[in-house]
Amino acid sequence: QVQLVESGGGLAQAGGSLRLSCAGSEGSLRNYHMGWFRQAPGKERELVAASSWSGSSTSYGDSVKGRFTISRDNAKNTVTLQMNSLRPEDTAVYYCAAGGGTFMTARYFYWGQGTQVTVSS
Repeated sequence: QVQLVESGGGLAQAGGSLRLSCAGSEGSLRNYHMGWFRQAPGKERELVAASSWSGSSTSYGDSVKGRFTISRDNAKNTVTLQMNSLRPEDTAVYYCAAGGGTFMTARYFYWGQGTQVTVSS
């Protein structure tokens, strides 16, 4: 069992930056692929960024490529999402998730409680 706790959300202006962190407790994150998802009101949840268990592979949603960076520190049991050049359309609740299987088709089964990110224009 893995418990995930996100932090770092809040309010930012368009063009600004925020850094989200996800800390794992009650289990090691090194065994899992890690993903950041987001869900805006009235929209489906989407995968924003993912990192393989080793950190050697990453993937990003088209809307955030070149602006967001996912990283992980398995020694500290944390995963970070650095968000730069924020846009109002990045406004959503962001969730950290842990999963397994093949990286590009990973299934995520542990979820954090979510953290709100609001970007003002």
